[in-house]
Amino acid sequence: MRHLYSLAWWLAMPLVLARLWWRGRREPGYRAHLAERFGFPAPRRRSAPLLWLHAVSVGETRAAEPLIDALLLAYPQHDLLLTHMTPTGRAAGAALFARHGARLTQAYLPYDTGTMVGRFLRVFKPRICILMETEIWPNVMAMCAARQVPVVLVNARLSPRSLAKAGRLGRLMSDAAGQLTCVAAQTEADAARIRSLGVRNVEVTGSIKFDVTPPELALQAGAQLRRQIGTRPVLLLASSREGEEALILDALGSVAMPPDSLLLLVPRHPQRFDTVAALVTARGLRLQRKSTLGDAAVVADVLLGDTMGEMFAYFSACDLAWIGGSLLPLGGQNLIEACAVGKPVLLGPHTFNFALVSEDAIEAGAALRVADARAMLVAAADLLHDDIRRGVMSAAALHFAQQHRGATARTMLLLQPLLDPS
Repeated sequence: MRHLYSLAWWLAMPLVLARLWWRGRREPGYRAHLAERFGFPAPRRRSAPLLWLHAVSVGETRAAEPLIDALLLAYPQHDLLLTHMTPTGRAAGAALFARHGARLTQAYLPYDTGTMVGRFLRVFKPRICILMETEIWPNVMAMCAARQVPVVLVNARLSPRSLAKAGRLGRLMSDAAGQLTCVAAQTEADAARIRSLGVRNVEVTGSIKFDVTPPELALQAGAQLRRQIGTRPVLLLASSREGEEALILDALGSVAMPPDSLLLLVPRHPQRFDTVAALVTARGLRLQRKSTLGDAAVVADVLLGDTMGEMFAYFSACDLAWIGGSLLPLGGQNLIEACAVGKPVLLGPHTFNFALVSEDAIEAGAALRVADARAMLVAAADLLHDDIRRGVMSAAALHFAQQHRGATARTMLLLQPLLDPS
């Protein structure tokens, strides 16, 4: 099955390259470092033993921050290789981990053929491969096994929908999953689904995302943005996905929002910034863009968060946050960052990618679930009018985030026998 899978990769390569070049029209980063995607990384300049961590995009990269810091602190004689699949993930890693200097190297993970992955492994010779959340690639697994490189899936989550997709791949995915050395799962439900793929060593360690500390510079940036907004009530639409902005903007006219309230709209994907701006202006709403705001006051109806790496600043500047990907059946996004700065959360009906943490946040009083876009705006209006209720939810959100910390330490205990064999 794996050989047929590799053949499919090679046959699809012209389409893969065409798509890469097409995406590069809006995101030039897709056209950079092309050699790395084919297993031709730049030669290493340092000889220190290497720990390899793969974080596919922005969310996984930000979530990996506590673990990367812990690894480099615990293993000072080692360097760390951080790989991605998207330019936004790479840019986020460059910004987050510049403090580690030459000890951290970034590269793209090559396309999953045995030839490309094998060449990548010959260049870097990692001691361990640590995959974040859901990334299981059959040839990565096979090539690491052939070179006796242990592979660990950390902060692992597997929704019922993803499990069904894995089941359709049959033996290809079960063989790949069976080569995992161990798994650190976010929840017991995730662990049960992962075990059903044939993985033997699965431990529940919790979500590392709870251990992410809001950076002081981000909090300062949020405070500055809040000064520019003033006392206006602010609803943050965080990590919105295609189709959701139109639903919310269309419902806005039928809801009595507080006077002078501001929508702070932050699309998840940067290539959609211009499209979302057009949606706003087409409805006659005044728009300002964060990228061109400078030190000016915010006077628009909608402030478009069209900058990367500032989500903590946006969360700290708002009064409450709706989490994107949840109005349409897209699975939702991470609500932990909002809770970490004590902001009440609104969720749509579709949070299957973060099912347990969403339900736990609702039970803790940190979040509310709404049925649709209009119901979300009605709930937001009620909360923005009610300072006491919003304050109670804010305190609950902060407590919820703090009481779930510790996953990084538990994950490090799981990794220790692999890095410090007796």
